[in-house]
Amino acid sequence: MVYKYKTSGTCSRSIDFEIDGDVVKNVRFEGGCNGNLKGIAALVEGMKVNDVIERVEGIRCGFKSTSCPDQLAKALRKVVENG
Repeated sequence: MVYKYKTSGTCSRSIDFEIDGDVVKNVRFEGGCNGNLKGIAALVEGMKVNDVIERVEGIRCGFKSTSCPDQLAKALRKVVENG
């Protein structure tokens, strides 16, 4: 199943991703810093959902209270909590 998460407080506008069992797949950010976000997507590809959350949750971008990786963690957490 493909999930779409509308981001908040970042340059990216949304994140599309899939979860296969407990594995993150096909992460795509819309907007934001293209190269960096492709890198993040490649790094989390194939990781377990909880490992991604643990690794990127709370990362900040400059003076912002969040970041694109933090928004990904929020999106994954939302899916996990909602079953």
